[in-house]
Amino acid sequence: MMNDPSRDSAEIRTFQRGEEAEVVELWRACGLLRPANDPFRDIARKERVGPHLFLVALRGGHIVGSVMGGYEGHRGWINYLAVDPAHRRRGIGRRLMAEAERLLRAEGCPKINLQVRASNREVLAFYASLGFAEDAVVSLGKRLVDEEPPQA
Repeated sequence: MMNDPSRDSAEIRTFQRGEEAEVVELWRACGLLRPANDPFRDIARKERVGPHLFLVALRGGHIVGSVMGGYEGHRGWINYLAVDPAHRRRGIGRRLMAEAERLLRAEGCPKINLQVRASNREVLAFYASLGFAEDAVVSLGKRLVDEEPPQA
């Protein structure tokens, strides 16, 4: 995996079973959790579909970053990019994205899409610095499975 000691000593590797609680806690600290989504269910689904595209960053044996990539043959997707607030601005997010892009490119993926809330200016600026630009599209969604929200 990609490791650049000149930027940060974090190890980037594929998510491993048993790390669910630590990843979910990272997502909680980064404000990525939403009442309608069960993060444990999202992880279980990812373990069944393209688990090699679910990456974590570790420092001192603790997960400090994550990114969940996907590819269905037409477009790649990025979800759950997160870096622990105490470890930000050290290149971890850039390294996670670079590795996700490398893996997607190796699968023949021609384009990556991602969604960011319009109010999240800091994250929009981060993605712009990586070469992402706003597409003139409207994001639509439709639930195919009626699931109970996760219990608090």
